[in-house]
Amino acid sequence: MRQFVSFLALIVFLLTGNTHSRAQNIAYQNGNNGWDPDSLGNHRFVILLTADQFKVNRQVARVSIPWRRSDKDPGKKRIIVVSEKNNTLVQNILPLHINAEKGELLFEPLHGAGKYFVYYLPYKNEGRSNYPKGVYLKPVTTTGSWQSTASAATKPAMASVTAYQSIDAFNSFYPMSFIATAAETARLKSMAKNKAYIVFPEDRMFPIKMQDNIPYRWAQKGIQTSFSGKVDKGEWYSYQLGIWAQINLQKVQVQFSDLKSATGQLIRSSNMSCLNTDGTNYKAEPLTKQVDVPAGFIQPLWCMVQVPQNISAGVYNGTATITVAGQAATTIRIQLQVSNNTATEGGIGQPEKQTRLHWLNSTLAQENTVIAPYTPLQVTDTTISLLGRKLLIAKDGFPAQVQSFFTPEMTSIGKEAYNLLAEPMHFHFTAGKQKINWQQQGLQFTNRQPGTVSWHATSTAPNLNMQVNGSLEFDGFLNYQVKLTALEDITLSDINFHIPVAPQHAKYVMGLGLKGGNRPDSVLWKWDVANKNQDGAWLGDVNIGLQFSLRDEHYVRPLNTNFYLQKPLLLPTSWGNSNKGGIDIFKKGSSVLVNAYSGERNMKKGEVLYYNFTLLLTPFHPLNTQQQWADRYYHRYKEIDTIKAAGATVVNIHHANAINPWINYPFIEWKKMKAYIDEAHQKGLKVKIYNTVRELSNKAYETFPLRSLGHEIYSPGKGGGFSWLQEHVKDDYIAAWFVPEIKDAAIINSGMSRWHNYYVEGMNWLTQKVGIDGIYLDDVAFDRTTMKRIKRVLTQNNKPGIIDLHSANQYNKSDGFNNSANLYMEHFPYINRLWFGEYFDYEKNNPDFYLTEVSGIPFGLMGEMLEGGGNPWRGMIYGITNRLPWSANADPRPIWKVWDDFGIQQTDMIGYWSPNCPVKTNNDKVLATVYKKNGTALISIASWAAEDTEVQLQINWEALGINAANAVIEAPAVANFQPARTFTPGDKIPVQKNKGWLLVLKNK
Repeated sequence: MRQFVSFLALIVFLLTGNTHSRAQNIAYQNGNNGWDPDSLGNHRFVILLTADQFKVNRQVARVSIPWRRSDKDPGKKRIIVVSEKNNTLVQNILPLHINAEKGELLFEPLHGAGKYFVYYLPYKNEGRSNYPKGVYLKPVTTTGSWQSTASAATKPAMASVTAYQSIDAFNSFYPMSFIATAAETARLKSMAKNKAYIVFPEDRMFPIKMQDNIPYRWAQKGIQTSFSGKVDKGEWYSYQLGIWAQINLQKVQVQFSDLKSATGQLIRSSNMSCLNTDGTNYKAEPLTKQVDVPAGFIQPLWCMVQVPQNISAGVYNGTATITVAGQAATTIRIQLQVSNNTATEGGIGQPEKQTRLHWLNSTLAQENTVIAPYTPLQVTDTTISLLGRKLLIAKDGFPAQVQSFFTPEMTSIGKEAYNLLAEPMHFHFTAGKQKINWQQQGLQFTNRQPGTVSWHATSTAPNLNMQVNGSLEFDGFLNYQVKLTALEDITLSDINFHIPVAPQHAKYVMGLGLKGGNRPDSVLWKWDVANKNQDGAWLGDVNIGLQFSLRDEHYVRPLNTNFYLQKPLLLPTSWGNSNKGGIDIFKKGSSVLVNAYSGERNMKKGEVLYYNFTLLLTPFHPLNTQQQWADRYYHRYKEIDTIKAAGATVVNIHHANAINPWINYPFIEWKKMKAYIDEAHQKGLKVKIYNTVRELSNKAYETFPLRSLGHEIYSPGKGGGFSWLQEHVKDDYIAAWFVPEIKDAAIINSGMSRWHNYYVEGMNWLTQKVGIDGIYLDDVAFDRTTMKRIKRVLTQNNKPGIIDLHSANQYNKSDGFNNSANLYMEHFPYINRLWFGEYFDYEKNNPDFYLTEVSGIPFGLMGEMLEGGGNPWRGMIYGITNRLPWSANADPRPIWKVWDDFGIQQTDMIGYWSPNCPVKTNNDKVLATVYKKNGTALISIASWAAEDTEVQLQINWEALGINAANAVIEAPAVANFQPARTFTPGDKIPVQKNKGWLLVLKNK
């Protein structure tokens, strides 16, 4: 919370010193960045030594500082004294009494009378600059003759405290992080007359920060039984009720009355809610939270009021009643003074007033309407048709067949059906060596909507019942809930789920510890959720395939991007079976079989297990090559004219710059952002911004309201990190990305939560109010439900809604050894472009890795390269370059010029993976992709040969519509790529190791 107004007002109040000091008036001031916080810390007290006092003792001065600290172990942290004169460090200091309430010390007054500064939380940052470990300096003991002099001083010069200063307003402890003294706290308790809890109403501009200390502000005010606030008509207003527990409290709730004016007008209680106890989750389901408060702790309750627009100005009175299980209720009188002004958009343009807290309960864009380019689902008998695919359902409710109509080139949808399955998916249950036979009770469709089709099937066996609920969404997402109930005690030797895939369509695999690429002969995998973010894989070919993920009813999305180990997957009770389960993939008969097994187990009568799983039917849509050729990205905040002159058409605004400074909180400098976007639109450019859910800037106005929700929004953790987090958030969080230049310190989000509702509302506001054309996602921590909502708000009213997704290599210990493409595949239906490749090796990885993990082509996407600019020769056979101006060594503009000179936007892309590719080489380590149009072709060749080689082109002249007798092959000059050169058909073309050519094939 940023206390600008109250902080800068320099409110003065009386603090009592010890017996050696008189009462002191202390001003609370903004230090205006007047010192170096990285060497001195963020906080200091200004002390004054008068000439009269200096005459008393010229060698030893004494000061008592009533600093009211909330940090732990203040005696174990260094104190630094600096003389204002020449900013000189005072070497000789001797702490006497250091505790949370005050600090008494002796120091040598180097420059006599005047101002001295006492810094009391100096720190240093250790470790990686973007993930710092803030370490507070330990005390330094003064030794030598001065210490003897100081220790013997019976009448030191007494300095007085005049002001507290923080490095800036944002770092201030005033007013909510200065603690009440033990005596003040005891006095409050005595005033409460042994109540089980005390309620402190508090204004929205002073978020409650401390959990285990009463703020001095409350000690000043005493116990209040009423609250008054000022509000505009139509405003989303909020206030706090701080519950200070004297004993353990359970089931804390708030009940609101209507607020009534003197004329009888009402602000109804139905317009009021408590953020901490009730709301709506990210799935649009009602959310009720039990609030318990341990003895000695403080729990803020954030109360929200939606003030109607059509009421009259005036004073409205009512109550908020706090109830606690087994304790007497407490009623607080609430008075709102409604002005004659009407808040614009409910006041959400002023988020510093906490006017956006209701966004946390938003249901915006939850309807499952079909999103372009997808088409409504169609049901014919037991077949469901969707864009480019069909799903045939068997009587037991499981997929009998998956068909794809995408052409091998992936640029269109054809009429030929490709069948994925060698036989229907099915379960095998065995007891001993005996296979259990099931009787199917029939398939019943329960919902037929354009966006979702659902069905139910029941199967029975002598001792078991299996209820299958399946649903298919318009993008190809299948969700299965498989409920297995034991009708009698039974011992099962194994439960197996089989996905039999036609071998010709099981060419590639990704997941289960395998990098994306050619499928090995066998895969043997076991559950290891403590270390591996693995619960499924993708198996398929370019134009047909599926991803499967095995889950149960307790599935919770884990953390990702360096933090998997701090919140890993939950081992499914069913599939995992105490780590007895696993997955094998191998050739069996006429199929490549995915065998998911769970091992031996006993089930008691009435016991229930859920063998849930999800499927994604790939590809999702045809390649949009036109967008790939037309949208040329510039990934940096720069002047619009500079970007336009570079030939880019889309600007990606990262964070940590003038118009989007704070990570994943693009709401503070939105006016600057809008001005920039308006200029870009005038000059024909689109602008996308960095904004994702994974971590959240500490500059978010809602930081402490979100903290009041426990672990709902922020993940639990060990704390630490940058000094601001340690000093204000204290503990129980995970410190995330940090930008040293602007000191933006982020906190890790917990996963799926109501923050996703806020995120959707925020994206809607940015689209409508600021005019963004889309977003750049740098990894994500939300699921496909939120992604669909985001796509809806970004594309409403014919907005372009462009989304590109970046991911670093997730295959490492911190990320749980997952693959970026496998991890984020559920989002691919709504992504326009991939930017995978940070920490990828473009030189050593094979073509199958490029195809599956980098290009996006098997999923209907295209991408760009990243690490070191990528390999431009290899990239071009997938239609991808790198991104301006990311790598100085790999400028994509020379290739863009080839695109434009040739007219690539009018071509058909036919990749090397297609059996219809009209150009091949005589070396299977040198691949060719063709961009074909009107009797000419641009041929991209790239080498994976172990050394320099020569190749000859094998050309299907008829397919290209070119006369072989009159053909010429020209290599245009491309800077840093290739020299100009002319070949004739049949020539041997030299190809350097790891490189290639761009060749124009045409008639003379």
